[in-house]
Amino acid sequence: MHRLSSSFVLAYHGCRRQVGERLLAGESFNPSENDYDWLGPGTYFWESNPGRAMEWASLLHQRKHPDDPQDPFVIGAAIDLGFCLDLLTSNGLTAVKTAYEDFAEHMRMSQHPLPRNIGGNDLLQRNLDCAVLRHLHGIRSRSGQPAFDTIRGVFIEGAPIYPDSGFREKTHIQICVCNPDAIKGIFRVSSKDLE
Repeated sequence: MHRLSSSFVLAYHGCRRQVGERLLAGESFNPSENDYDWLGPGTYFWESNPGRAMEWASLLHQRKHPDDPQDPFVIGAAIDLGFCLDLLTSNGLTAVKTAYEDFAEHMRMSQHPLPRNIGGNDLLQRNLDCAVLRHLHGIRSRSGQPAFDTIRGVFIEGAPIYPDSGFREKTHIQICVCNPDAIKGIFRVSSKDLE
């Protein structure tokens, strides 16, 4: 949790063309509230990676709208990370680990099972991670601490790019915007940036 790194980043949001055009016309983002969202509730962006945002938008489109002619689309955004829960830092990881320990104790005392992350090696549905981050938000709110503007995490995902490689095909940095005021502007992404 800090304001130690550069504050502004360019990030990319994958969606359907119809949604993207409405966003470009001034409509507000609809934050995700799924129980399996990797970084908890908020609006999701791929940091510095419009191509990966397009891959995700295409996959989502094929899965949810196989007969719909709307194409996948990507918009860019200038985001001020502000007060960021940065999971690339020791402080950020410690905060989440501490929240997990508290959450696990609450679940044990209430005799409820912990949610589970599922989906093979890539853990595509992160119900446990989402619950822990929601718990952390609640702890901060109840204790009068400031809310996070954004959450930033790195995800090692996909197959190795060559035999015995430590690099993976879909590794990325994801940004979850919790405070919509952190989105300072959006822009149309050039087709050459999506190639």
